[in-house]
Amino acid sequence: MKFEAILFDCDGVLVDSEPIANGVLRDMLEEAGWALTPDECMQIFVGKAVRNEAARIEAHTGRPLTDVWIDAFYARRNAELGQRLTAIEHIHGTIDRVHAHYGGRIACASGADRHKVEMQLAKVGLTPYFEGRVFSGHEMPATKPAPDVYLAAAAALQIAPARCAVVEDTVTGVTAGVAAGAMVFAYAPQDDGAALRAAGATQVFRSMADLPGLLGC
Repeated sequence: MKFEAILFDCDGVLVDSEPIANGVLRDMLEEAGWALTPDECMQIFVGKAVRNEAARIEAHTGRPLTDVWIDAFYARRNAELGQRLTAIEHIHGTIDRVHAHYGGRIACASGADRHKVEMQLAKVGLTPYFEGRVFSGHEMPATKPAPDVYLAAAAALQIAPARCAVVEDTVTGVTAGVAAGAMVFAYAPQDDGAALRAAGATQVFRSMADLPGLLGC
């Protein structure tokens, strides 16, 4: 199939942020009374907005999830990302090729807040490729796994979602891309991607170096 635009998730696809952000979250949840291993924290929260898991957090900590706590999490998370964030291996060459092949018709459609997304793109030098085409699930009626952020990105590019490819790395994100009507390519560097396929990913790949070829570049 020939695509007309490519829509990228951010965390875990463009930047290696998920272990950092989830490490901060795990520490703060333990301080609040809910002890999780790093793997458990990743399994529960990766690809999701923390606020969307408020009921679960409150049940385990016995205290309300307040705006003050969320703001403190964002501040600690952003400080750690600012110090430690790195790009996904091979992503710069991949984005350069995809951007050129599709005439700039690419976008970043993330479930995260805009400040985090734009800070991360700037940190790893990817901002020029996505300038003016960054979409945040926090600014939509519903964030992932709802399709809203991908629908908004496709609409802004004036491309039908069915003519878009989505690049994702979580079940939550794959679900959003499929619900939008796009074809989803799932990045799974650590395993066989069975859960991503089950969520509806058409193609699972292990290295970003392989993506341009898969997208017809």
